[in-house]
Amino acid sequence: AESDMVWDFIAGLCVMIQKVCVNVVHIIGDIFDRGNGPHKIMEELIDFGNVDVQWGNHDALWMGAAAGNQVSMCCVLRVGISYNTFDTLEHGYGLNLRALSMFAQDVYGDDPCERFRPKTLYENIYDEVEPDLAARMHKAVAILQFKLESQMLDRNPEWGIPERNVLHRTDFRRMVFTEDGQEHPLLDTNFPTIDPDDPSRLTPAEEELLRSIDGSFRQSETLRRHVDFLYANGGTYLRSNGNLLYHGCVPLTEDGEFDGITVDGTFYAGRDLFDYVERQMINAYYDRDDSEDHRRAVDFMWYLWVGALSPLFGKSKMATFENYFVADKAVRKEVYNHYYSLYEDPAICDKILTEFDVPTETGHIFNGHVPVKIKDGETPLKAGGKLYVIDGGISKAYQPKTGIAGYTLIFNSHHLALAEHTTFSEIENDMGSYTPKITVTEEMPRRILMRDTDAGAVLQERIADLQQLRDAYRKGLLKEERV
Repeated sequence: AESDMVWDFIAGLCVMIQKVCVNVVHIIGDIFDRGNGPHKIMEELIDFGNVDVQWGNHDALWMGAAAGNQVSMCCVLRVGISYNTFDTLEHGYGLNLRALSMFAQDVYGDDPCERFRPKTLYENIYDEVEPDLAARMHKAVAILQFKLESQMLDRNPEWGIPERNVLHRTDFRRMVFTEDGQEHPLLDTNFPTIDPDDPSRLTPAEEELLRSIDGSFRQSETLRRHVDFLYANGGTYLRSNGNLLYHGCVPLTEDGEFDGITVDGTFYAGRDLFDYVERQMINAYYDRDDSEDHRRAVDFMWYLWVGALSPLFGKSKMATFENYFVADKAVRKEVYNHYYSLYEDPAICDKILTEFDVPTETGHIFNGHVPVKIKDGETPLKAGGKLYVIDGGISKAYQPKTGIAGYTLIFNSHHLALAEHTTFSEIENDMGSYTPKITVTEEMPRRILMRDTDAGAVLQERIADLQQLRDAYRKGLLKEERV
């Protein structure tokens, strides 16, 4: 105890026990934009080893930025600045914000940018940015994002969401935004870089800024390594031990039929939609042939972030522009896909399980994306326990809405259990000891053995192969080579 090494030994022993006790870690999406340390989380996951990730819309946003989607790049910066996570952007990923800072000071130096004041949930250690400057940077990159988004929507009419081209619906001479034929005055009317006759056109200074942003993302070795890991260890869904895992939703119509998108005359819904999305995400990152198909795949990464029928998102719209500039809350409302009202029905869950070739009698759906508002009486168990909503509500931004810091689902040989987490500020033990509230939700009919698992099935196949090899030698079908 006289040596400080004892604490390193204890910490190392704890990590060893953790790795022995936890066979696999499943992350049901959204590692990014949930705090000021996604780069640290990614390093922990890479070091842990046996991890898989079902990609969420926030993950797709960063993956899109790494694939070269410039709207995603601007959105990553906008979200990061809005939550004051400069340490993540600059120190964690090495993104150079100097050009954005200079541009913001030059263009918005006399603008208070009150609608763009960052939420200070986290204090920066390495990159403290004065709030007024942060607000100007926030507005500058938001306007750049809206312009690029407008251009992208114009060249992708097949997405079927022309109404999301918010710049086309805004009169920048009269400073009004139109929704369903009703005009709404803008809460901010200072747009020095917007041409009312061509609002999506970039100024020469914005084009230069965009080149700097693009280069910074493309040169981030840390971002590239982390996204490589996500691709190597992730997908849009996972079937594991007779269960189905995904982040967002399986888009449904009001009457419970699978909904989806039509691309080049082919309709994708249900499992086909998830498979199509995964193929496009892979093409966006790995294909570098500058073809039209590759360009569309890179653009599609943005649709996954905001598209009404994106299985990673599952809302009618991402009302970013409206939240900045329109006072009417009805205009800013984002409506969830019908999935989120229908998944309380066991028959709907069975339909989804069947679609993904998962047994309905024993299978479960483990679903991320939507925080569970425990304080409002919500429960993470849906459809009589067929579906679990497991969202990492440890994010400070969600804790006032949920009342807790999210759940972890534990699946062992005896039972399913939920670990309910409290916020770090509520952990009173000075030694850092902390045990979440554990609730067993389902007992296994019998103890699950290794041979009952997917990994066990692989081992049994290998054993069978070895037995056949042994028999072949015994029968003389294969001859031993003598050296």
